[in-house]
Amino acid sequence: MAEVLITTPRGQMRCYLAEPADSEPHPGVIVLHDVGGMSQDHRNQADWLAKAGFLALAVDLYYLGGFLRCIRAVARDLIARSGPAFDDVEACRSWLAGQRNCTGRIGVIGFCMGGGFTLMLVSGHGFSVASINYGGKLPPDVEAFLQAPCPVIGSYGGKSRWEQGVADDLERALTRALVPHDVKEYPETGHSFMNNKEQFWFKLLRFTGIAYNEPATMDARRRIAAFFHTHLG
Repeated sequence: MAEVLITTPRGQMRCYLAEPADSEPHPGVIVLHDVGGMSQDHRNQADWLAKAGFLALAVDLYYLGGFLRCIRAVARDLIARSGPAFDDVEACRSWLAGQRNCTGRIGVIGFCMGGGFTLMLVSGHGFSVASINYGGKLPPDVEAFLQAPCPVIGSYGGKSRWEQGVADDLERALTRALVPHDVKEYPETGHSFMNNKEQFWFKLLRFTGIAYNEPATMDARRRIAAFFHTHLG
């Protein structure tokens, strides 16, 4: 596990690379963080993916500095569905695919804001599989993201006030588009149930239903690893 510098169109992005224990080539996974940015929890997501047999790169979309400025910039690109944040992800995907211990096949996984970003990357961005984890409401034109898409796995918390009905909506959209998929809602969990953060501000959000849930997390990780192995080889 190590920090690496990746050249993007805007400069050098410091990322966290987690590698499987053996030296054989493995599929790669780009890991997109939640609205909180790079954190130990974000690195931990890459670590469990590495243990599951993937070369996992946790990227830092806020690498240029200025927390609020970076959030606004990424949000602007997500609304526009193009821009520097997409260029940064492509730079990271290309770098990972070119590593000697990568097979060249790359998946993408995102949480919260990163989950919403992942939806926009399922078609035409070079990814072979995508994992959307509580990425917010689907856009009205979700079918626009499902033109020649990669397989999709989604995980949602049934108690999340931001994502009521989203699992069913995504299931229907993927079924209509004939996309291989696995979508599951965990009824006893809320938003961010796979993020185990120690920050005081995160723990204060428990009253909103935002909290880590280990049984649901372990089940979701099992599903994701199996789905990724199926579609990444």
